[in-house]
Amino acid sequence: MSGGGKITAAQPARRKLQRQRSLWGEVWRRLRKNRLALAGMGFLIAMLLIAVSTIVIDVASNNRIYDDYVIKQNLRLRLQGPGLKYPFGLDEFGRNILFRMLWAARYSLFMGTAAIVISTIIGGVLGALAGYYGKIADNGIMRFMDILLAIPSMLLATAIVAALGTSLINVLIAIAIAYIPTFARTIRASVLTIKDQEYIEAARALGAGDMRIIFKYIVPNSMAPLIVQATLGVAGAILSIAGLSFLGLGIQPPTPEWGSMLSGARSYIREGWHITVIPGLGIMLTILALNVLGDGLRDALDPRLKT
Repeated sequence: MSGGGKITAAQPARRKLQRQRSLWGEVWRRLRKNRLALAGMGFLIAMLLIAVSTIVIDVASNNRIYDDYVIKQNLRLRLQGPGLKYPFGLDEFGRNILFRMLWAARYSLFMGTAAIVISTIIGGVLGALAGYYGKIADNGIMRFMDILLAIPSMLLATAIVAALGTSLINVLIAIAIAYIPTFARTIRASVLTIKDQEYIEAARALGAGDMRIIFKYIVPNSMAPLIVQATLGVAGAILSIAGLSFLGLGIQPPTPEWGSMLSGARSYIREGWHITVIPGLGIMLTILALNVLGDGLRDALDPRLKT
């Protein structure tokens, strides 16, 4: 009897796990039908593997590869076009553009993702509190978010970096702050539609506290729009990082970064087209991959779309 009792007690948890698996299985089934989204995911996975590989190579070689192929200058061959020996050509200082593009990927991907993770956590908490409690909390939090939204994100990030100084941490902080209002509004809108549902009332009747209701019931059920917004937000963050570096407020030379590569190459665009086109393509393809993946996730996570 005890064994039967244990099985019976475990059944609700097992059924919940099965429902979660079937939900994400259905999302994956829908996403697989979107070939464009899958292509974007494949490109991003490849870029992520490249970014991680550059870190491993730096550690394994004690930065010798970085010194010899990424920042080493060869002024005699400066502005050499793409060829067999140098597939992406050499830049204005004779540095290998292929290696610089590969090493620059980690700054754009990791910093963009880290900034959006910070924005998601802070903005999600603020939006959840504003939507759940309403009234004074909602007015106070959201009016402050409206003030931040009134300033273009790129302009706000530029002002913060200019005030704090140019460094990787300051760029990360600036971009994270600039994107907090977007996530706060996204979560608030979801909370407003969820907090009056019957299962929330049932949890409240059973004695669940506000924080438990918010973080165990409301926030998990608001993840779908948050995931989509985060995917699209990473694209915007990468573009902001490139923009700040282009203006000289982001990652500083000789550290490779797509925006700073464009900034240094703009004076030589007539002598060597490749030194501007290739970094620009890197930015464009990464943003495009994130956007099509975000669109695919939006369609896959929308329960109203039965495909």
